[in-house]
Amino acid sequence: MAAFAYHPIRFVLVVVLAIAAQLPAAQADPRSDFVAGATKTCPGCDLSGLSFKRRDLTGADLSGANLKDANFHDAKLTGARLSGAELSGANLNKATLARADLTGATLRGALLYAANLDQAKLAGADLTEALMGTARLTRSDLSGAKLADVDLRKGRLAEANLTGADLTGTALDLAFLRGARLNGAAMIETRLIGTELVDAVLAGADLSEADARGANFRGADLSRAKLNKTNLLRANLYETRLDDAIFADTTMPDGTTR
Repeated sequence: MAAFAYHPIRFVLVVVLAIAAQLPAAQADPRSDFVAGATKTCPGCDLSGLSFKRRDLTGADLSGANLKDANFHDAKLTGARLSGAELSGANLNKATLARADLTGATLRGALLYAANLDQAKLAGADLTEALMGTARLTRSDLSGAKLADVDLRKGRLAEANLTGADLTGTALDLAFLRGARLNGAAMIETRLIGTELVDAVLAGADLSEADARGANFRGADLSRAKLNKTNLLRANLYETRLDDAIFADTTMPDGTTR
């Protein structure tokens, strides 16, 4: 029998390979995998400025992620987790965010034109100066949200919860807020021209200097609301509750001042 030849280099290589085979595979980089589309999970990742246009991110987990100036135009984010995410300046035009969790998220100056946010969670979110014309927010939770100077013209917010929200200077011209809850909301200088507010609850809301010309408040609750210098010219106040509402230089539907 031929003698066994000992090769040190070959022996070392065999040992290294044997050890490597027993070690767990190196952990993949979640950011790289997310960008490549291999995963939908990337909480806390820095994805600022990247484009995910028309990407299917249904159920994605991006909670706490930095998505500033990212492009999600026409993307599918149904049921996505975006709580605490940074989305300032992000492009979410026509994006589907139905039932998404955006609790406490920052969306200052974000683009949400024609976005679908039906039943989304936006409690405490900061949407200051966001552009949301024709956006859908049916039954969405916007309690305590910051919506100052937001463009929500022709938006649909039926039965939305806007309790305690800041809507100072917000444009809600021709928006649909039937049955919405706006208890204690700050609506100073808010534009409500031709807005549909049938059966809405605005108890204790501050509508000082709001422009509500032609708004429909039929059956709405404006009890304890502040109507200082509010313009209600041609507004429909039929069956509207006005118990303890505060009037001061208020323009009434018939043009008289109260």
